[in-house]
Amino acid sequence: MDWFSSAQLIGYLAFGLGVGSFLQTDDRRFKLFMAGECLAYMAHFALLGNPTAVASSGLSLLRSLLALRTRSPWVAVAVVAANIAFGLGLAQQPSDWLPLGASCIGTLALFLLQGVAMRLVMLLGTGLWIANNLIVGSIGGTALELVVAAVNISTIVRLLRRRVA
Repeated sequence: MDWFSSAQLIGYLAFGLGVGSFLQTDDRRFKLFMAGECLAYMAHFALLGNPTAVASSGLSLLRSLLALRTRSPWVAVAVVAANIAFGLGLAQQPSDWLPLGASCIGTLALFLLQGVAMRLVMLLGTGLWIANNLIVGSIGGTALELVVAAVNISTIVRLLRRRVA
């Protein structure tokens, strides 16, 4: 595995944007950073030859941008349905469903939740991404999701402390 291939370098960019996303306590900035992460992830997974992760990242990009404009449950349902449709068309093995499941979970979190609840549900999706990235050999993606999990937990703690103060 080449740690400095173009695929891995783009994965490192996604890493930076993903960490930046989960450092945000403002939900709008969170979604903007996440959109940038998804765009980098699309290129990263395309170069790694993982079409379901490309589709999932593309839908996650669209989802993040839509979530900036609306919190409509109907939009969330449409994005989840698109994830399932991509899965039915692209998945060739059970692990191909991991990024699609993560995207569905993230979609529900971004459209239906906010604050701490949104970040807790996103943490579940992070677990699915960790599994996917380990399976496909994504160095930057695995590092990203492990750090994102830690940063997300830290941000959740900060938000909870703010409530108490």
